[in-house]
Amino acid sequence: MSDAMLSVQQAVAGYGPTTVLDGLSFEVTTGQRLAMIGRNGVGKTTALRAVMGLVPLRAGRIVFEGEDVSSLSPHQRAQRGLGYVPQTRDIFPSLTVEENLLAGLKQRPRVALDEAYALFPRLAERRRNGGAQLSGGEQQMLSVARALLGQPRLLLLDEPLEGLAPLIRQELLAAFRNMSRQTEIAVVIVEQQVDEALGYAQRAVILDHGTVVHEAEAGDLLQDDATLERWVGMAVH
Repeated sequence: MSDAMLSVQQAVAGYGPTTVLDGLSFEVTTGQRLAMIGRNGVGKTTALRAVMGLVPLRAGRIVFEGEDVSSLSPHQRAQRGLGYVPQTRDIFPSLTVEENLLAGLKQRPRVALDEAYALFPRLAERRRNGGAQLSGGEQQMLSVARALLGQPRLLLLDEPLEGLAPLIRQELLAAFRNMSRQTEIAVVIVEQQVDEALGYAQRAVILDHGTVVHEAEAGDLLQDDATLERWVGMAVH
């Protein structure tokens, strides 16, 4: 019996006749930060969507905190403690920052908004601004903060740094590190910015053709140019 918080076991999933995940297996332990990297089109986003229940499994199992959640809806998985921030961010552009955050509170008291503002002070400064008035980095902070208000124990982040300027990426990663320290939340981050993802994570898996082809400590992989060149098509150094 695994002591993993999340255990994805031989998952097979895809869209229509196309198989994207082909025997995917990986684990995340409590409080762990896991980077999932690989070339475009190898199944990283589909892996997160399958864990969240947005893509049905054709085979395999997803076990979260000892419970097989493979047949549960995304809403039921969220209730169990899974949180998901999609690549599209999905904020409400016509609502203010505060109104967006209120939508993430579920049954919690309004005072819980202070948690979001403590983690992301920039959002506190912008609380009266509309979602459409925020920069890309601020929208990403808002999307993450709203997910955190649901008190997930595992947060799935899909390309959170995409399209952001280097300074904003660093600010966002600093907020993520702060989040990890303060909440002990586990995180799976899918990211094309490989050096930054590996700098944030503790462990890493590399996907190719919908399965894990390499797993290592993130710091070790950061120094392993040959492996990165082979499977990701790039070396960090």
